Amino acid sequence: MKPLQQGKKKLQKGFTLIELMIVVAVIGVLAAIAMPQYQKYVAKSEVASVLATLTGAKTNVEAYAVSYGEFPASGTESDLGIPSMNLGSAAFAPDSATSGATGSISFTFKDVPDASNLTAKQNLTLTRSANGEWTCSSTNIASNQGILPKNCTGI
Repeated sequence: MKPLQQGKKKLQKGFTLIELMIVVAVIGVLAAIAMPQYQKYVAKSEVASVLATLTGAKTNVEAYAVSYGEFPASGTESDLGIPSMNLGSAAFAPDSATSGATGSISFTFKDVPDASNLTAKQNLTLTRSANGEWTCSSTNIASNQGILPKNCTGI
């Protein structure tokens, strides 16, 4: 028979409740910091994708302007290389107030879940001036959000 061992402690196995609570708190703090940054990253990539698509169509619009002497009419977007996108829709808007090939290509983002929270129902516009210069702008995405590319201006 073994004698009873008194004064010896058993080895503890597992984690205490306080240790588990500390781990959960650390994960919560990290998630609170990471989620807004991730959403901003997703919105920025959506805007960059749209801008790349619209920039690719600028060549076709320039060719159209040289051939016909005017900006393409609304409804000819797919004919001039703008594909349909899940993020939203693009539209040509000739400037009727001026003569020549002035106008804009406007893209309007869809609502959530097709677009992120930061870009939902927002717009991005490429505008062609009479001398053929293109500018990028948005009337409802703030420049200080860090979502717009550096060459675009916002509200």
